[in-house]
Amino acid sequence: MSWRNKTVEQERIEFVKRVLSKEQTKSALCREYGISRPTGDKWINRYLNGEGMSDRSRRPFHTPNKISAETEQIIVQARQQEPAIGAVKTRRMLINDGWDEAPSVSTFNAVFKRNGLITRQASQAAQHHVRFEKDYPNEMWQMDFKGDFLMQDKRRCHPLSIIDDCSRFCICSDAKTNQQFPGVKESLINAFLEFGMPFSILCDNGNPWGSSQSTSITKFEVWMMELGILTMHIRPLHPQTQGKVERFNGSYKRERLNFYTPKDIFDAQTCRDEYRIFYNTRRPHSALNYDVPAKRYIPSTKTYKETIEPWEYEAGAIRRVIKSSGYLTYCSHGFFLSEGLGEKEVALIPTDQDGIYNVVFRQFRVAKLNLHTNTIVSRRVYLLHNDPRQKV
Repeated sequence: MSWRNKTVEQERIEFVKRVLSKEQTKSALCREYGISRPTGDKWINRYLNGEGMSDRSRRPFHTPNKISAETEQIIVQARQQEPAIGAVKTRRMLINDGWDEAPSVSTFNAVFKRNGLITRQASQAAQHHVRFEKDYPNEMWQMDFKGDFLMQDKRRCHPLSIIDDCSRFCICSDAKTNQQFPGVKESLINAFLEFGMPFSILCDNGNPWGSSQSTSITKFEVWMMELGILTMHIRPLHPQTQGKVERFNGSYKRERLNFYTPKDIFDAQTCRDEYRIFYNTRRPHSALNYDVPAKRYIPSTKTYKETIEPWEYEAGAIRRVIKSSGYLTYCSHGFFLSEGLGEKEVALIPTDQDGIYNVVFRQFRVAKLNLHTNTIVSRRVYLLHNDPRQKV
């Protein structure tokens, strides 16, 4: 028989009428309509009681876990205010703000979903990461320029970020017009005056902190050594080594730049300042068991001094002043060391190997001198004692 021109309700009414007219047995008609006898009895009883023949809602009469409209509105408003923050962190932020009756994380996600507040980008950003960190604040700061962007005035902003490796606390979030050393030095001095100085700073191999063929050891590294700070660089092509600052930069882009482009460099700095406060004091961090970084960070006791104190080398060390051209002279030979060390005094200290000398600047070994080949080798900054990296 043809069913195509009938609605489901019409088919049920037809089934009941044929049963009541005793056209065929109830069992035979149930088989013809493809339903069970209990289902057939259900439609007969509804018809005789004058009830509708359409499907009834399966929704329960009572839903004890259903949230109120007021609760849903609080969750929606929190998500709209920070659209790139996930359910776990949004819930924690509301609890931190004093909302003691916050529902479960799954409820937050359900509210996000039914209100169209979950994006594909936000879902991808919620993936878990393997984390490694230093044992205490200021043991290492991670520093990077990342993600320069075009502002409304058609100029580019170069965001400089510094993150404490242990606590994830944002030390610096400055908007710069370029990536040159003077601007970096200005930001670092401000950070040192506010938070003290770290034991080490991790950065990439580019300007202004990385080495190049013309300078080998940069002025930035020399300044860090004068302050007693160890500069470490990531391995080439391994940006994940700077995972904390990379993560911060990605969060800033997702949570701010995706929604607003600053007008100019002053507006960009205002935006960066706002996000830094939010990131440190309100935004929960999964790596900190959803604490905020400000709860885990304490300033360094190592204070910044503008005047560089003179350095005394050990007795018997061979002292040499590096020429402005970067050359070191010894035994009537010139050895190119670094323009960054120009006019600075270094010491040559013999090693256990015949003819091999450590070239030392203050408490750092900056290179090795091989008198057999008359060459400078292994230009890289290491602490003479207690360097956290493997000795070479």
